[in-house]
Amino acid sequence: MFWERFRSSVVIVIVTVAALVIGRELLFGICAVISLIGLSELFKTVDTHKKLPGIFGYIAGAGYMALVFFDYDQKYALPYIIGYLMVLMAVYVFAFPKYNSEQITMTFLGLIYVCIMLSFIYKTRMLDNGIYIVWLIFVGSWISDTCAYCTGMLIGKHKLPSKVSPKKSIEGCVGGVVGAALIGALYAVIAESHLDAISSPVIAFAVIGACSSVISQIGDLAASAIKRNKGIKDYGKLIP
Repeated sequence: MFWERFRSSVVIVIVTVAALVIGRELLFGICAVISLIGLSELFKTVDTHKKLPGIFGYIAGAGYMALVFFDYDQKYALPYIIGYLMVLMAVYVFAFPKYNSEQITMTFLGLIYVCIMLSFIYKTRMLDNGIYIVWLIFVGSWISDTCAYCTGMLIGKHKLPSKVSPKKSIEGCVGGVVGAALIGALYAVIAESHLDAISSPVIAFAVIGACSSVISQIGDLAASAIKRNKGIKDYGKLIP
């Protein structure tokens, strides 16, 4: 199992690095595909992935990614989201009682939880100096996760008060935050010559690393909570 996961991780890292370095169409295409896969996995938890709400969800996800690519999302994002909500509400009302409120709510959440949040990888990469800034997203997720795991294994004694993930410890969570902050600061030192537009990049990147670690860990626990609610072990089998 370890080596299977290790091989998967190596492939993912190679593809991610290549996409982030090349950027533009390649990165956008990968983000768009992952968004649709993520929607499918989320919709399966409430059984809408092959039904009318899910179909509108896929269309809305693809449409939003198009807005991002053509740089229209800032202008039209809010009316687009409201329009999508109204479409789902109409499906809910006119097909009643075929779909329940949880199915409609989770299908609506998919656009924000998956597509909009994932699109920030592409949007960050397209900023000025984005090729240097975008790596902070992965410092806050991958590095944080690694540091949290190692810290928890070595010195973790106090379990989290949350019942979502009983094996996670407070020490591990703190280790993830501290580790992400330190790696963020170290990265700023290495890339400082390319970050002229950012004042005090070492401090800024340390803070961003710490904050993104907190966000990443909450996101990880939230995804686990959905699985626990639905009694499923894995969202999908695509990645071992």
